[in-house]
Amino acid sequence: MAAWSLPVGVAGMALIVTAWLLSLKDVPSPRMSALYGAGSALLTIHSVALGDPVFSALNAAATALALANLVRALRRGFKRGCARGAP
Repeated sequence: MAAWSLPVGVAGMALIVTAWLLSLKDVPSPRMSALYGAGSALLTIHSVALGDPVFSALNAAATALALANLVRALRRGFKRGCARGAP
């Protein structure tokens, strides 16, 4: 295992746990989706460094889903802003 991969994996896990905790109040918020996406991306790097294709694919999919949710949340926010008469 590469010496740098453990801290990357732990950082990714910490971001995902933080996102889960935030989701108890904000489901689904752009903040939660961004944290989850960043954490999943770091865990993807970690699992690639370990040579684990299953967790690499799983974490890559989680990253893609989190980014899709972030885009959806931002679009919804922009639509609400336009509905209020924003320029």
